[in-house]
Amino acid sequence: MKRVLLDECVPRKFKEHFPGHECVTVPELGLAGKKNGELLSLAEEAGFQVFITLDQGIEYEQNLMGRRIAIVLVCARSSRLVDLVPRVAKILEVLGSIEPGKLVHIP
Repeated sequence: MKRVLLDECVPRKFKEHFPGHECVTVPELGLAGKKNGELLSLAEEAGFQVFITLDQGIEYEQNLMGRRIAIVLVCARSSRLVDLVPRVAKILEVLGSIEPGKLVHIP
């Protein structure tokens, strides 16, 4: 089981698609509006292992070397569930093997 943090751009209901993992959203933690660097640091301090986002710029903005959290970058047409749910199987597969400090693209 992984502790997964869903970025604020990811719909809250998306967390229901990850049984066996503890999924929490950024707004649920009261961290909405935080910049990515601060958000990742706070997520690490809170024990999150994976951050799921749709923010295509994150890989260029953040140096992941030495990070204890991994990032799953979902590349979808929109943030609507209809565009995200078809990617759940691949995300679940990645959650089983992703390592800290790594970024994985989900097309």
